[in-house]
Amino acid sequence: MVGAGPGVTVVKHSSGTPEDWNGPLSSQRQPPARPRDARLKVGVIGAGRVGAVLGAALAQVGHAVVAVSAVSEASRRRAAALLPGVPVVAADQVPRDADLVLMAVPDDALADLVSGLATTGALRAGQLVAHLSGRHGLAVLEPATRRGALPLALHPVLPFTGTDVDLVRLSGVSFGVTSPEPLRPIAESLVVEMGGEPVWLPDEKRPLWHAALTHGANHLVTLVASASDLLRQAGVDEPGRVLAPLLGAALDGSLRAGDAVLTGPVSRGDAGTVQAHLDVLATFAPEVLPAYIAMARLTADRALAAGRLDPNAAGALLEVLGSPHQGLPR
Repeated sequence: MVGAGPGVTVVKHSSGTPEDWNGPLSSQRQPPARPRDARLKVGVIGAGRVGAVLGAALAQVGHAVVAVSAVSEASRRRAAALLPGVPVVAADQVPRDADLVLMAVPDDALADLVSGLATTGALRAGQLVAHLSGRHGLAVLEPATRRGALPLALHPVLPFTGTDVDLVRLSGVSFGVTSPEPLRPIAESLVVEMGGEPVWLPDEKRPLWHAALTHGANHLVTLVASASDLLRQAGVDEPGRVLAPLLGAALDGSLRAGDAVLTGPVSRGDAGTVQAHLDVLATFAPEVLPAYIAMARLTADRALAAGRLDPNAAGALLEVLGSPHQGLPR
């Protein structure tokens, strides 16, 4: 019998076949459950910034991390720091004694990993198998599911540092959760135990979820770093001090009110100012020019739709943004 979180228990049947549930992970019947405060034996495949931290988070609440795989020297150091005393083994040995296998590998490596483990028999019926990818849903776990494993997709929304600082930062962090309906209580319980907030996602919506998060977070980092570089070229020694109040207020306002807080030359329809920006960027930072134009066009569209941009002023602005410009690929 394998437990997963307070009051949630999954029973491993002697037959080890998913037919005990009226077909593989059928939503017609709930997995048998009995009240029991059972702890899981956890195996972590990949001691990267995410895997090592989430393994440590599960250990903090009483689960036992029994094995971890770590290939690079940095991963081995991370495993030693966050999962002290846990045996470091090959990836195909991690599931051997585990009730829950946590797969913390890059998105593009996940399918081959799951397929390989399933083909070699490393995964078994009744074993919880969870991946941490935002892009992938349950389909990537299908080879494991065919062997009777119980699939979970848990994606934490946090830029991990791979240190114990993340254990504190996990509190209140959203996790994109997808699982077969009978396993939903287990998936959500694991997230809550790690301090997170489960956000239920239909399987087919996970790529859109991941695209939204990547667009918001990764592109924000690029945007801020790029703006900092431009300020340095303008002679500002500490661009962070200039940007912090501005960007902090913009982020807070946009999270509260969206397009309603748009300001700046695009929302005002100041075509002359935007043209001046394009000219100076073409001279000092031509690599930034395509991104500036693309974001200005999107800003103009949203400002128009939100009533922030006067339609009478939009024509000249869009003409500036739509015309070929020196340094912009045609």
